[in-house]
Amino acid sequence: MSVEERPSAPAAEPTLFTRASRALGWSMASTIIGRFSTLAIGIALARILGPDAFGTFAVALVVLLAVLSFNELGVSLAIVRWPGDPREIAPTVATLSVLTSTAVYGALYLGAPVLARALGDPEATTVIRILGLSVIVSGLVATPVALLQRAFRQGRKTVADLVTNWTSALVSIGLALAGNGAMSLAVGQLAGSLAGAVLFFAFAPQGLRFGFDPAKARALLRFGLPLAGSSIVVFATTNLDRVVVGVTLGPTALGYYVLALQLAQWPVTVFSQPIRAVVPAALARLHHDPPAMRRSLLSALGLLAAITVPACLLLAATSGPLIRLLYGEVWQPASVVLLWLGPLAALRILFELFYDYFVVIADTQVVLTVQAVWFVVLLPALYAACVSGGLWSASAVQFAVALLVILPLYLASLRRTGIGPRPVATRLGAPLLGAAAVAAVSLLMARTGAADLVVLAVSGVSALAAIGILGYRLRHVVRDLRTVG
Repeated sequence: MSVEERPSAPAAEPTLFTRASRALGWSMASTIIGRFSTLAIGIALARILGPDAFGTFAVALVVLLAVLSFNELGVSLAIVRWPGDPREIAPTVATLSVLTSTAVYGALYLGAPVLARALGDPEATTVIRILGLSVIVSGLVATPVALLQRAFRQGRKTVADLVTNWTSALVSIGLALAGNGAMSLAVGQLAGSLAGAVLFFAFAPQGLRFGFDPAKARALLRFGLPLAGSSIVVFATTNLDRVVVGVTLGPTALGYYVLALQLAQWPVTVFSQPIRAVVPAALARLHHDPPAMRRSLLSALGLLAAITVPACLLLAATSGPLIRLLYGEVWQPASVVLLWLGPLAALRILFELFYDYFVVIADTQVVLTVQAVWFVVLLPALYAACVSGGLWSASAVQFAVALLVILPLYLASLRRTGIGPRPVATRLGAPLLGAAAVAAVSLLMARTGAADLVVLAVSGVSALAAIGILGYRLRHVVRDLRTVG
C-alpha cells in the first residue's frame, strides 16, 4: 500500500490536562474580563450612591448569598461527579432544583422584614425581596451550568457570564443615575441573572428538561443534602463577618466593609474561582490513582499560590492609595479593612482548594468539621472585636483565626490523606517570599509621599515581576501536569 493510500491515523484523544486547561483558560478569561467590568461598574455605582445606599444593598446581598448557599440542596453538583452519563440524571436534578429554590424564595419573601431589622436596616426589606428573585433564576440555571462545567465548555459559559455582568451593569447604572438608590443595584442584579439564564438554557448540552425519577431523586438527595448542610455552614462562616458588622456597626459601616471585601476578593474570583470550576472535575477523574491525585493537588497549590499570594499582599500594602484613587476620600474608612482582608483572601484561596479536594475524595466530615470549628471560634471573637475596636479589629481578628486555627486544622486533615505539611510548605515557601518582597516595596513607596497613582504603579510592577519569576520557576510543573489523563 502506498503512502497516499494508507488510512490516516485517528486524531489523538486530548488528555485530561488539555481539556481541563482549555476550560480553565476560558474560565480565567471570562473571570478577568468580568472582574474588570465589575470594578469599573462598582467604582461608578459607589461614587453615585455613597456609603449609605451601598450599605442598604449590602444588607440585601448578605441575605441573598445565604439562601443561594443551599437553595437547590446541592444536587446539581452531582452532575459534575456522576460516574455515568450526566444526562440521565439532569431532568431530575432540574426538577429538584427549581422546586426547592421556589420554596426557598417563598420563605425569603415572608422573612424579609425580620431579616432586614436583624441586620440593622429595615429599609432593606423591599430590596431583599426584589434581589431574592435571583434565587429562582439560580435554581433554573443550576442544571445547565453544571452540564457545561462537566463538559469543560467554559467558552460558552464565558459568553453567558459576560452578558450577565454587562446587563446588570447597564441597568444598575441607569437606575442609579435616575435616583433609585439601593434598588438600582437589586433590579440590575436580577436583570443580569435573567439575561444570563436565557443563554445558559441555549448553550447547555441538552438545554433545560424536567423529569422525575424517584430512585435517582433519592440518590441525588443523599449526595446533595450533606453538601447543602456543609454549604450552610460554609456560608455562615464566610459571611458571618458581614452579618456581625451589620448588626453591631450599622449599614454604613457595612457599606465600607463590603467595598473592601469586594476588592479583597479580586484574587479569589480572578484566579481561585476559575480553577474551582475545573479542578474538581479533573481530580474526580483521578479517583483510580490516589497518588496522582495528591500530586496534582500539590501542583495546583503551588501554581495558585505563586499567582495569588503576591496579589493579595499587594492589595493589603496599597490599601490606602487604592481606595482613595478608585473611590475617593469618602470611602477611606474601607482601607483599614482591606489591610487585613488582603492576606485573609490568600488563606481563603488555599482553603477553597483544600475544600474541593476533600469533597472529591468524599470526606465531607472534614469539610463540616473545619467549617463548624471556624464558625464557633470566629463568632465570639468577631463580635468582641466589633464592639471594642470597630472595623479595623473586625478584619484583623478574622485573619488571626484563619491563620492560627483553620490552617493547622486543614494541614492535619491533609496529613491523614497522605499529604504531609512538608510538601505543602515547600509549595508555599517561594510564593510567601515573593509576596513579602512585594509588600515591602509597596509600603516603602507609600512612605515616600508620592502620588497615589505612582505608588500603585510601582507596586503593581513589583507584583507582576514577582509573579513572573515565580511562574517561570514552576514551568516544569505545567509540563508534568500535561501528562495527566
